[in-house]
Amino acid sequence: MLRVSKLTDYATVVMTSLIDVEDGVLSAQALAERTRLEPTTVSKLLKQLAQAGLVVATRGSSGGYRLARAASAISVADIVVAMEGPIGMTECGARAGGCDHEPHCGTRVNWQRINRVIVEALQGVSLADMARQPPPRRSASALHAVGA
Repeated sequence: MLRVSKLTDYATVVMTSLIDVEDGVLSAQALAERTRLEPTTVSKLLKQLAQAGLVVATRGSSGGYRLARAASAISVADIVVAMEGPIGMTECGARAGGCDHEPHCGTRVNWQRINRVIVEALQGVSLADMARQPPPRRSASALHAVGA
């Protein structure tokens, strides 16, 4: 099963909570309350996100965190890379030279092609997209009636 870690999922939740913050910044504690995540987890996430340049920390009594750039300019790929490192389905998909079998591997090129598609898909979804509510799903019977 392909899946991102819980921390990457939580990082996306924290970052969507920073979109359109009225006073510009939110403290780690306020983010923890808003997201209903443990304060220690939120602090850990914010540290990694700040190191990756996705959030900016402001010190002081009215300090807190804000997005480093517009939500539409931050991709899901940016968040995944910040939290998990390079995106790669296999070692050779993330970087060349990571596997002893590369010189004679018959599947390497196809894994790299699959990896490119996944990276492009993650780059094509912005943080702003993640914050939007999806349109309501149509039921299978409604879809069948439309196609009939």
